[in-house]
Amino acid sequence: MKFKKQIALAAAVTVISSAFLAGCDENKKQTTPAESQSPTASVKSASDMKWWQKTVVYEAYPNSFKDTDGDGYGDLKGLTSELDHLKELGVGAVWITPFFESPMKDNGYDVADYRKVNPRYGTDEDLDNLFSEANKRGIKLVLDLVTNHTSEECEWFKESRSGKDNDKSDYYIWADPAEDGSAPNNWRSIFGGSAWTYDETRKQYYLHTFGDFQPDLNWANPKVRQEIYDVANYWADKGAGGFRLDAIPYIKKPAEMKNGEPDQEDGTVSIHTMTVNTDGILDYLHEFKDKVSKGRDIFTVGEANGVPASELNKWVGDNGVFDMIFSFDHENVQFTGGEVWSATKDWKLTELKKTFTDSQNAIKDNGWYPMYLENHDQPRSINHFLPEGADPVLGGKALATLLMTMRGTPFMYEGEEIGMTNVDWDNIDDYNDISSKNQYQVALDKGLSREEAIKCVQKYSRDNARTPMQWNTSENAGFTTGTPWLKTNSNYKTVNVETEKSDPDSVLNFYMRLKSLRANNSVFIDGSYEEKLADSEEIFSYVRANSKDKVQVLINFTGSEVSYDTSEIDMDAAPLISNYSETEVGKLKPYEAVVVELKH
Repeated sequence: MKFKKQIALAAAVTVISSAFLAGCDENKKQTTPAESQSPTASVKSASDMKWWQKTVVYEAYPNSFKDTDGDGYGDLKGLTSELDHLKELGVGAVWITPFFESPMKDNGYDVADYRKVNPRYGTDEDLDNLFSEANKRGIKLVLDLVTNHTSEECEWFKESRSGKDNDKSDYYIWADPAEDGSAPNNWRSIFGGSAWTYDETRKQYYLHTFGDFQPDLNWANPKVRQEIYDVANYWADKGAGGFRLDAIPYIKKPAEMKNGEPDQEDGTVSIHTMTVNTDGILDYLHEFKDKVSKGRDIFTVGEANGVPASELNKWVGDNGVFDMIFSFDHENVQFTGGEVWSATKDWKLTELKKTFTDSQNAIKDNGWYPMYLENHDQPRSINHFLPEGADPVLGGKALATLLMTMRGTPFMYEGEEIGMTNVDWDNIDDYNDISSKNQYQVALDKGLSREEAIKCVQKYSRDNARTPMQWNTSENAGFTTGTPWLKTNSNYKTVNVETEKSDPDSVLNFYMRLKSLRANNSVFIDGSYEEKLADSEEIFSYVRANSKDKVQVLINFTGSEVSYDTSEIDMDAAPLISNYSETEVGKLKPYEAVVVELKH
């Protein structure tokens, strides 16, 4: 068949040094295809879109990225030292998880001072240098704002807990004990245990969605909201290219905080159920948009666990509150309720595909999608979305294809570009993550054996994504010359940046090819999205189309060869990309991903 052609992987490995979308010819301005051509219409051509819609965002987890002073923790200088690596990947923005002053009980998501750099990561001068060096490479820095809660060591909370008659008394959510002296209601925190902690000084309970060391801010207080806006504007004035807002659906609490219907045998209900996306939350966030985002060339993305696809159009787009929000539907497809790691189900590919398609359809006319498969709170995608035992190199490339060809801005997590995988630690003491330890205990309390409980942790621990970045084959993967704060994944000798750069068949070099594909084909930026083969439990397929080009992406999520319909495929055209050296029309090899041209 004419379509069966060799794909020269090594020759296709290129590094584009110009701007990421230099390949999108300004003279080839795309027009919006008719709505009838696809249920997901392209709103603008690439030349008319904003910078953050045309680039790749890279999430850097400072603790684990690169250590330059040998203390075992990554630092800002380490991030600065690898900006060229990120530039080669086509990255135009780096989302940095919190580097603010913090006691680090939750790895920085317990902020003590929003305007100070945590000494663990360096100095104010180090941060200024990072801003400067990133700017030289055309890379924006996107900051992670934790605004649902602070650390208990924040000066705001210290003053608030000192008594009921001070300027910050109602900066947090306080409530009197129940008649028997117990917690005000039966809400359970996301990290486990009561969502309320008693304070001896105030003789009241304070609310915490997460750990008891993370008291929730009272967004109903306009002074609190203004404090948050002031912090955001402080960093925007320093040159931040945008903000990711952490745990944002929880900021609005119901007026009456009553008991909920128990979802556990202990009579508690998840605080997620009781507070997520409470009516009135969008009023707060529109205010944030007016006070912070309006008039600035930045983007905002909200962490929006619990916002259904049907409501996305209220959250993003011209009339929304953010430019993008992270949906968790695809990440939570295996959970049966409450995100309890020991309560999962076997999921079908059709369920996973539906989460993406529902989101795409919800914002097809107004809004934008942040495409991601990994972040600092999720297991590695190779282990999360592919069957156990899947080839990690083929599988890593297949998932890379999904990440880089879906409609939206790709958000790549550190290590994803080299196909990093979950750890296999069988001792709970090796884990640092507080939620992993809590989930392990939950599993034991449910009657699971220690072996069964640790398997749940191995699958879903946040530490899977937090192990040190693997740079080379030296001790500790080149991450540190000291003792790393978290053990290095044992596969670093083969899975690392240095080794993969010299291997034309590596996951890293496949990402380089995908970057070039996006840069030279605007259809992957401004093209519409239409799912194909929706009923298939083996293949995830969709069409991207604009007025000039039409391509189909096909990804085999199984370890078996599968077939697909070829009636619309241009048989005279070679595939644009495949993770095999040879591909054949109508068939997909195990974990094969291919992009083919269609008859327009």
